[in-house]
Amino acid sequence: MSALHPAAAPHPLTTLRRARRVSQLELGLRAGVSQRHLSCIETGRARPTRATLLALLDALDAPLAERNAALLAAGLAPQYSQHGLQDAALAPARQALDAMLQAPGAAPALVLDADWNLLMANAGVMRLLDLLELPMPEQANLLDWLLQPMGLRQRLLNEAEVCGELLHRAAREAVHAPALAERLARLREHLPAWEIAPGGNGPLLFTRLRSRVGELRLFSMFSSFGAPLDVTLASLRIEHLFPADAATAAALQS
Repeated sequence: MSALHPAAAPHPLTTLRRARRVSQLELGLRAGVSQRHLSCIETGRARPTRATLLALLDALDAPLAERNAALLAAGLAPQYSQHGLQDAALAPARQALDAMLQAPGAAPALVLDADWNLLMANAGVMRLLDLLELPMPEQANLLDWLLQPMGLRQRLLNEAEVCGELLHRAAREAVHAPALAERLARLREHLPAWEIAPGGNGPLLFTRLRSRVGELRLFSMFSSFGAPLDVTLASLRIEHLFPADAATAAALQS
């Protein structure tokens, strides 16, 4: 009796399509590819052209890193560069980040990558941490620092609401970020069950913090690069923490 062979790994397109709960028929219609041809591509009976594969990946709104991986799996060269943030090629983008973070009167702001690693922070963040009587986190990962008992959680007045929303957001992002998915799984082992569900009834979620000058109330806004063609740039986002009331604004400006 012959040994059973392990099942072949699914095609990257199959993995992406299933993660987004898109049928072959729907994906084919979006990309202008017949369902039969798409089925042949996913099962390895047909090899897509570069243009066809890119059209399918675009129809799935795949992150740039996953597009490169799918191209490589098909024996094709990657489409998008991946430079380090300090590389000369990304100097204009880095200068734009610096200008945004260090603008006069800028709100506290952080630059994060897809795995929630903290890459940059401005003077407003340092002022906020001073008010909270917390040091700059030694951990490079913001999600770790936010959710660990001795991190920002100890200053939250609405801990369940904020941590629940953080987990909800991270879980959505983790679908496309394996390293984040692994980190989130480790964190969940040590978190109360009530933090898994998001909360909040208003138009904005306010983060309410206990500080040495009283309660601070903040809300977040995110910005990112438009139409990035580099994997690193596509992963970056800036989280701006704006004051939700006059007292918080005054405390951050003093």
